[in-house]
Amino acid sequence: MEPDGFFTRLAANLPPEEMEAYHRAVFLNMDTPFAAEKRAEYYKGLLRHMGKDVMIGCGVRLVNPQFISLGDRVQIHDRCTLIAHTQLGITLDEGARLKHGVYLDTEGDKAGYIHIGKRVYIGAGSCLHGHEGLEIGDDSLLAQHVIITPASHKFDDRETIIYRQGCYVRKVTLGRDCYVGMNVSILWSGDIGEGAVVGAGSVVVKPIPPYSVAVGIPARVIRQRGPKG
Repeated sequence: MEPDGFFTRLAANLPPEEMEAYHRAVFLNMDTPFAAEKRAEYYKGLLRHMGKDVMIGCGVRLVNPQFISLGDRVQIHDRCTLIAHTQLGITLDEGARLKHGVYLDTEGDKAGYIHIGKRVYIGAGSCLHGHEGLEIGDDSLLAQHVIITPASHKFDDRETIIYRQGCYVRKVTLGRDCYVGMNVSILWSGDIGEGAVVGAGSVVVKPIPPYSVAVGIPARVIRQRGPKG
């Protein structure tokens, strides 16, 4: 059984130099309107840019916030993580929404960046990387647990440990008004054209043309969008 008052006694005996960290942790994780208002006020002083009416949920982690820009009415829901390794950083345009537990990481130390367009929706648990750039066009919709990894390990040399062989890396783009279904994986060699749809569970290894519907492992185009028949 948990000892009565254990954490209360800990808080009462914190040294002065740790009190700010304690209160910061409380407010960054507290689920009340007042705490949400104060989180927005706190991050406005840290971010490269923060627009109007931005919502930042509980337990959000922003690494190098000076390289992160948020447009008006951006929503970052609980437990999201944004890691900006480079000055190119992470940009979320007006009205973009990151649902619970989304993970964004620019990776690389020079060219990595992530640019998410206006009104883009990214579903809970999605994990997006931008080793040499990831761009998602306006009004695109990514369902839950979408993985985008614009890098793939080389492994042809059996005498060299795989992680020492480097990676194939390139910028990956998703066009405007795309729909990517649940549990889709998009690899370094796969771009998504404007208006394209990728069915749930697919693995994209080649570019998907605009306004195509693609499904499967690997994803293959099965038809074009538009009226059937």
